[in-house]
Amino acid sequence: MSIKFYTVGGYVRDQLLQRPSKDKDWVVVGATPEQMQQQGYQAVGKDFPVFLHPKTKQEYALARTERKTAAGYTGFQFNTHTDVTLEEDLMRRDLTINAIAQDESGKLIDPYNGQQDIKDRILRHVSPAFVEDPLRVLRVARFAARFADLGFKIADETLNLMKQIVSSGEIENLVAERVWQELHSSLLTIHPEVFFKVLRECGALKILLPEIDKLFGVPQTKQYHPEIDTGIHTLMVLEQAVKLSNDAEVRFAALVHDLGKGLTPKEQWPKHIGHEHRGVEPVKDLCNRFKIPKAYRELALLVTEHHLNYHRIEELKPTTINKLFKKLDAFRRPERFEQFLLACEADSRGRTGMEDNDFNQPKLFRDYFKAAKGVDYSHLKEQGLEGKDFADEIVKLQTQAITQIKKSNR
Repeated sequence: MSIKFYTVGGYVRDQLLQRPSKDKDWVVVGATPEQMQQQGYQAVGKDFPVFLHPKTKQEYALARTERKTAAGYTGFQFNTHTDVTLEEDLMRRDLTINAIAQDESGKLIDPYNGQQDIKDRILRHVSPAFVEDPLRVLRVARFAARFADLGFKIADETLNLMKQIVSSGEIENLVAERVWQELHSSLLTIHPEVFFKVLRECGALKILLPEIDKLFGVPQTKQYHPEIDTGIHTLMVLEQAVKLSNDAEVRFAALVHDLGKGLTPKEQWPKHIGHEHRGVEPVKDLCNRFKIPKAYRELALLVTEHHLNYHRIEELKPTTINKLFKKLDAFRRPERFEQFLLACEADSRGRTGMEDNDFNQPKLFRDYFKAAKGVDYSHLKEQGLEGKDFADEIVKLQTQAITQIKKSNR
């Protein structure tokens, strides 16, 4: 049997969608691991044979079938014998649009009608074995977010299988880092809010991200939030964050900024006094659970705790504004200060009818910060001030500079 090489998966799909694709993956039919290594390929796969091309470093995986043997997305046994066919390999993939191959002459091999589903803008599972891998719930949600701008929808029967995975309890076997990986990838899409809508629709949001799920159905004061529902507001804020920034850290902070409203006692609804402080612990819990990187965690906590001060900037005293700069570590980390402003601006815009409004807070914050940062304190050193006395005088000068800008803005 001759060895055959096929381009598969995302690269083929993206070419058909006329979208750029970063990675080019290959499947190899009829080869043994020994034959691959004899040709100079470097073995890298842990669970099954995957090889790196000696020159391009692209991934080449031996065609394989799989059999479910244990819970979770890692509970599979793989067969990579040389008699495994291309069609059998494609059958184990998640969606028909990802189960198209292309041979070395450019011919497409599409046994599961992925091209038709691309034309019809449908995300459809390849086979009933879809239910064996709980990670597919997250992957389909991410693809729904990634291709939402093209009009892709999840097939009803596929959504039903996703619900079946959730109700079986399999979704609870997902490794935290893998969940974060999919969540993070979704934040980089054009419509990350779709990812969370899909998870909610199939019941996975309640299990994986209960802090976000419990925001739905929680009312807010209609005067400030015409959309009323906190969950809807949260996804609207995420949409606005996408328009304002490509930064996943900003988008994550926007997503979790109102978690405290999910803990407001019902008798206090629709008001949420102190929700910014209540939100700190659930943000920490979420970040700890998924081992979310430090930079994401720090920005999310700052936005959660201080977004109301952002909205009330015109009411704050110069001393309070300067203290806020210190809490944000703005003088040492101006780039994170900008991230804070973007996430908070998304909060302002993530409300029905206010998406395109002009808000004064970003300009005021930047003006006050520029004034405080531009203070000349060289004369303090000449006076011999040191330690706390030196630091206190700088704070006074910064506060005076903010005061001057505040007066000029009246």
